[in-house]
Amino acid sequence: MNNKTLQVYMLCASLLLVGSSWAQGPTVTSWLQNNSITGTYYVSGNSTAIGNGILVNCQEVEYSANNVYIHATGVPAYPTGPFQDGNPSNALDQNAIFKFTLNPQENTGTSTSVTPGNIGVFINGVALFDYRDGVAWNPQTNALCGGPGNPMCPGGPGAGQDWNRDAIPAEMGGFDCSKAHPAMGNYHHHQNPSAFKLDLNVVSDVCNLYDADGLYAINDEVHSPLLGFAYDGFPIYGAYGYMNADGSGGIMRIKSGYQLRNITTRTTHADGTTVSTGPTVNTTYPLGYFREDNEWLSHPGMDDYLDEHNGRFSVTPEYPEGIYAYFCTVDENWNSTYPYVIGPSFYGVYTNALVTNVTETTTVYTPTVGLSETELNDLNMTVFPNPAADLIAIQANGLLKESLQIRLYDLEGRLIQEQRMNQGTTIWYLDTRMVYPGQYVLSISIGTEAITRKVVIIKN
Repeated sequence: MNNKTLQVYMLCASLLLVGSSWAQGPTVTSWLQNNSITGTYYVSGNSTAIGNGILVNCQEVEYSANNVYIHATGVPAYPTGPFQDGNPSNALDQNAIFKFTLNPQENTGTSTSVTPGNIGVFINGVALFDYRDGVAWNPQTNALCGGPGNPMCPGGPGAGQDWNRDAIPAEMGGFDCSKAHPAMGNYHHHQNPSAFKLDLNVVSDVCNLYDADGLYAINDEVHSPLLGFAYDGFPIYGAYGYMNADGSGGIMRIKSGYQLRNITTRTTHADGTTVSTGPTVNTTYPLGYFREDNEWLSHPGMDDYLDEHNGRFSVTPEYPEGIYAYFCTVDENWNSTYPYVIGPSFYGVYTNALVTNVTETTTVYTPTVGLSETELNDLNMTVFPNPAADLIAIQANGLLKESLQIRLYDLEGRLIQEQRMNQGTTIWYLDTRMVYPGQYVLSISIGTEAITRKVVIIKN
């Protein structure tokens, strides 16, 4: 069976699976639901996050025979901000309803290009944007156009330009610790939603003062969790997956098929098309500053490289029969790599998932609360430092789908401290400054399931 035949078989099997069990399929069951926990944010100059009073994650999921509807604020459980490039906005309640098909289909015609604004939604209700930030190169003035502080581009907002700025390198200083920022209150990620401080090579120091985390922590030993859905209905995964599309070959970093072009002047696109001249490659406009600085290369026989849409047909834990899936691509240092999640076009049939109301009869999905012993152990909870003096950090190496109770006991079994680690976060801290030196037991639990760690408190 050749690779194309395998892909077709896997897609057909996947769609049959979805169609036969849609009421409990991943498009319905994967969303993080919450109606009690509210968010926090940082104000520049203050390293203590303050409450914003906005419910985090998703508030309700309802489904019909063909669609699922997600009600969400667009605000995450992890702290947001500050945005140190002068962005005056904060993460605000979007009061959004997103509609996704339960039966995504390949687009067999001309691919739909990604658009400015929302192109997908993560399972915590936070928006996914594409690579762009609305800024481009105006060859008439030989200067940047569009975006805050720049004149309008020729043709106005949304008009096609030959050289379009990549938000990841250009707006690095404006991302918070979780690698995101708001556009008029619409908080969003352009890239892998894992905190800067968790990358192997940390390229931003924003977490030093404004500590936060992201939706998940990369774990190179297991398949990435399902992180969201694109506007064509196909799932989005994180950085690691099975090496081979059929689920074999072990765990591998899934790689973008794009690479930087070998150019010093910007006069053509990767397909050879002559276009208006952009700025010469230099320190002000380095290679990679514009989306068109990249080119896609085919990697025959290498399933760990993605197609031009940044996806592939793949067996995943949620889709054991296989499905087309996008991946959040990173390099060997876990720094984000173009096209980041989706792009520059969708694989499937695109529909604007943001709707104003639900127009069909639906059933409200009530999630099953709790984690199994295996799921709790799979989080591979790390406790550090140990011994500890002022605080203990608890790091989940994966995606936390349910809130956990964190309890510190002395060796007599007395409860010393108790806190909650919220779903959709990856790290939490216990303040131990008022705890006597000695040995303690840390319990991490949900329902009847618990794991324990011995910790030592010392005083300098």
